[in-house]
Amino acid sequence: MVARVDCDTLRRWLADGDELALFDVREHGQYGEAHLFFAVPLPFSRLELDVERLAPRRGVRIVLVDDDERVAARAAQRLSAIGYRDVRVLDGGVPGWAARGHPVYAGVNVPSKAFGELIEHACATPSVTAEELARMLQRGDDVLVLDGRPFAEYQKMNIPGAICCPNGELAYRLHRLVKDESTPIVVNCAGRTRSIIGAQTLISLGVRNPVRALQNGTQGWTLAGQSLERGSRHRYPAEGIDDVPPALRESAQVFADRAGAGSIDAETLAAWRSDPDRTTFMLDVRTPEEFAAGTLAGAVHAPGGQLVQATDQYVGVRNARLVLVDDGDVRARVTAGWLRKLGHQAWVLAGGIAAAAATLGLARGGDPESAQQTAAASAGAIAEIEADALHAGLRDAAIVAVDLRPSPAFRRAHVAGSVWSIRPRIAARLDGESRPITLVADDPRIAALAALELPAAQRARLRLLRGGFAAWQDAGLPVLSTPADPPDAECIDFLFFVHDRHDGNLDAARRYLAWETGLVEQMDDLERGAFRLPH
Repeated sequence: MVARVDCDTLRRWLADGDELALFDVREHGQYGEAHLFFAVPLPFSRLELDVERLAPRRGVRIVLVDDDERVAARAAQRLSAIGYRDVRVLDGGVPGWAARGHPVYAGVNVPSKAFGELIEHACATPSVTAEELARMLQRGDDVLVLDGRPFAEYQKMNIPGAICCPNGELAYRLHRLVKDESTPIVVNCAGRTRSIIGAQTLISLGVRNPVRALQNGTQGWTLAGQSLERGSRHRYPAEGIDDVPPALRESAQVFADRAGAGSIDAETLAAWRSDPDRTTFMLDVRTPEEFAAGTLAGAVHAPGGQLVQATDQYVGVRNARLVLVDDGDVRARVTAGWLRKLGHQAWVLAGGIAAAAATLGLARGGDPESAQQTAAASAGAIAEIEADALHAGLRDAAIVAVDLRPSPAFRRAHVAGSVWSIRPRIAARLDGESRPITLVADDPRIAALAALELPAAQRARLRLLRGGFAAWQDAGLPVLSTPADPPDAECIDFLFFVHDRHDGNLDAARRYLAWETGLVEQMDDLERGAFRLPH
């Protein structure tokens, strides 16, 4: 039997101040069409791979949501099997929640994006239009355009001449990017949130330069008829940042203090992490390169700007303790201050990584080993088949091949003769199939988890294509492209929600910006009350 919880009880739990992990276990495309405001995406296809990162404590209170309770019930069984002890399914799922008159939301990272809109209003964050910025650049004005997104996003498209400096790095590296206090600074992202938060960060820290957010980011730039650069490599200074001005360090301290983000020492953090009754996240907010070079044992990488922009990608437990670490204090303090305003219980590790190394230990940055072990133990390995053997079996119709890669990848190219499926639907797709089955996957763990949904008779004759689709291509075997197969309605892992807004589709960009600015109007009192906005 799977325990359930009704909508009214869930509303009370969302407001009671205790820890709660509210997971939407549908696939990414389904989640993005309509979900609860506080629901964190945890697709069933990746359940065991991601749950330990999002909810590391096995005793945390968990509520699972889907459309009709079927996938949620299966997910509840799987979580119980790997040791989670307090798991429930929401009665009626998302449709039941909406039927009770509660708002549901399209898109992703909704709490963070709604927060950005509220901050712009509460702080009267100044902005500049794309047309105004274009005129400044055309005149050759002394203006510094800083792109607040991660480098990989920046390289896809950027305002001509803009320098990549992710929001989490702005306060830390600004003094190396601008020398004249009279130089105007414009912060942009792809849309609105990071433009607003980045600009307001600098303003709140007392930067003397005139600071503006670019209205609607690169999408607004394109809508204004301007062209974007692609593949640019202009980025913040990566090394030697040991001369942050004392005044800026002090401003970061004041920013964190005013938001209620205090400091804790390594001994306190160690005690919190061993507390069986509370969840503590230790989040390294530095750059990917710094994290990869070494971090505290057990720390998870969460770049500061992205942690504010997309908190639900890193933290799956409401009212958990978030402890931010870096190699100093500026980045952690600024990020902690924003997280406090977002409604999270955030602290800063005093003295950074060096001060805690002796107590907590050091490790190379990477995925938590325990999560990998949990996924492997829960699934198990699948015997492999070579590409040539699979080709022969397909030619003779003696084997069924099922591709578990993302549906857009399948559409672009796949093993000729294979079909596409995904964990929630693979059992139905293969119902009654008596031939041997071969799975095609980029990640063998995804295949192992999908295999758990099949009956024992099918699992006994299951194989995995060695080397995945890349091995099939390398062998020069037949490849097929099917732009309309699977049809859109079956691509539950892909969010079609204005997905081509960055590729010249102006209508998609307009729809996205209208969605983003319209979030605040949807929010109810419970959702608004989660934030701690400045007066």
